[in-house]
Amino acid sequence: MSSAEHLPAWSLPAGAAESLELPTEWPGRVTREWAWGDSTGKDVRVCILDSGIELGHPLVGEIEGAVAVEVGPGDEIRVVEDAEGDLCGHGTACAGIVRSIAPDCKVFSVRVLGAGFTGSGTALLGGLRWAVENGFHVINMSLSTTKSQFAGLLHEAADAAYFRRTVLVASAHNMPVESYPWRFSSVISVGSHEETDPLAYYYNPKPPVEFFARGVDVEVAWLGGGSARSTGNSFATPHMTGICALVLGKHPELTPFQLKSTLYLTASNVVEADE
Repeated sequence: MSSAEHLPAWSLPAGAAESLELPTEWPGRVTREWAWGDSTGKDVRVCILDSGIELGHPLVGEIEGAVAVEVGPGDEIRVVEDAEGDLCGHGTACAGIVRSIAPDCKVFSVRVLGAGFTGSGTALLGGLRWAVENGFHVINMSLSTTKSQFAGLLHEAADAAYFRRTVLVASAHNMPVESYPWRFSSVISVGSHEETDPLAYYYNPKPPVEFFARGVDVEVAWLGGGSARSTGNSFATPHMTGICALVLGKHPELTPFQLKSTLYLTASNVVEADE
């Protein structure tokens, strides 16, 4: 019997370290130029899990596709082609922000909210599971649920995404209440700051919110091909999603852990502290 057979599960046998090849050659100092210089987010698939996206909106452009999550009377989930588009403007606003930062990323809509921002934890969970199974690189979640019965299931879905190399970027609730999935450590959680630079973001050493991005008085795409000015953590989140798309456009091999480390090292308060 070999010594490897006596190892605990998930252990690394002697001599196997050579198999743990890391495809990225990291510089001595991670800069924004290294992280996303010249990147436009090309070929990065971004899912907007929200209220849908208005087709043909000039601030969003062409999208890869759109589905809607329907919940039946017994809480059964159906994912169907979305024939209605955005029902309240929120998803279009988030998509427009992502597109403004990463213009060449591929945007896909998964509609889980209806008119008047109505939705359910069941639809949110079903949409997230579908998005994870369909292998998007980044999922923007500018929404959450306060219903604690969904916390465990959403946690499982968030962990599944993490291990499948899908990055979840989720907004903190705008009110000081318990909600999910932004509170999970496998998620990149985002709150707002008041500055106007779309690429200014800050690492927060006092979680659960990990990053602050632009989210106050932001001009966003809105229904009817127009725009509006809005404030909220919902609009800070796609700023971080867009930055994630830029990084993955240049370094598609990064895992969610490596991406989050890159975001920390290039955060405005970390970069300024180094200068």
